[in-house]
Amino acid sequence: MAMDHFLEEVVIKRKNMLNKILYYLSWVILFGCALIAAMTLGTLSMNFQWMSVVIVVVMGGMAAYTYFFHDRLLTEYEYTFTNGALDFAEVYNNKKRKSLGSLNVRTVDSFGKVSSGAFQRYLNTPGVKRMNWFLNRDAELYYFFFSKDGNKKMIILEPSEEMVSYIRQYLPHGVYQE
Repeated sequence: MAMDHFLEEVVIKRKNMLNKILYYLSWVILFGCALIAAMTLGTLSMNFQWMSVVIVVVMGGMAAYTYFFHDRLLTEYEYTFTNGALDFAEVYNNKKRKSLGSLNVRTVDSFGKVSSGAFQRYLNTPGVKRMNWFLNRDAELYYFFFSKDGNKKMIILEPSEEMVSYIRQYLPHGVYQE
């Protein structure tokens, strides 16, 4: 009986203090803009002025935009490997999860370290769509190069050494680039 290979990893940003400060600052901006919009709306009912309408719309819009997008400041990536299939997801503030897609590693054209010469060759291929699904630029980054629906794509990620060893077991011969 064959053993299943399953591994799930969550990639978090190592130097995350600035993002946390910006996240908490976004709450201050959100409530400040909402308060200004509400107070201006209250004075608008007493006497109508176009400038008050502009302030309500701009401040209300800033509050709404901040509310819907401030969770993206605390982003994580999730890689799930199951018997040759790799699933990718983006997680915002441990609340919202966005599936980025799946990849069968048996169908890739090339896999290896970003520091390899093959990476630059594939990166300079005309028409390649690059997807950066990593957070730490100083980490050991790897790439997948593959074709899907006639389009050339490249995924750059930061898996652990254990996940790389699992991936290498399912790659076709000659696909791993050192």
